[in-house]
Amino acid sequence: MFARFKDVALLLGRIGVGVVFLAHGLQKWENGIDGTAKFFEQTGIPLPTLAAIFAIAVEIVGAILFIVGFLTPLVGLGFVVVSVGALLSVHLDNGLTGQGGYELVLVLAVAGLALGFNAGKLSLDHALFGRKREAKQLQDA
Repeated sequence: MFARFKDVALLLGRIGVGVVFLAHGLQKWENGIDGTAKFFEQTGIPLPTLAAIFAIAVEIVGAILFIVGFLTPLVGLGFVVVSVGALLSVHLDNGLTGQGGYELVLVLAVAGLALGFNAGKLSLDHALFGRKREAKQLQDA
């Protein structure tokens, strides 16, 4: 019974984190790659066009993959890279809390990382790879 609640909680966590990244990615998409790159350049991010493409891809495609639970460790690492970039380039000088603080990007980074490596059984990763791993572990035991 506890395992089912755990898997539902992990799914809800992936959905929550994924939706926030998706919303941020869609904002960047609306601004366009050039607009996002221009903002990145103003904040001192190196290779702003490449960084804009990376951030938009991670935040849109990665968020969708995260929500359905596919390639979650890779996406979780992508979330960390994007979040650390935002923290260092935009939010750090504002402190942890308050207007423009980095508490949200910090929580998104660590939640993305934790959920990325613990997606649960209600994920495509588990359906495609986890069952095979479990069967192999049973054979080896």
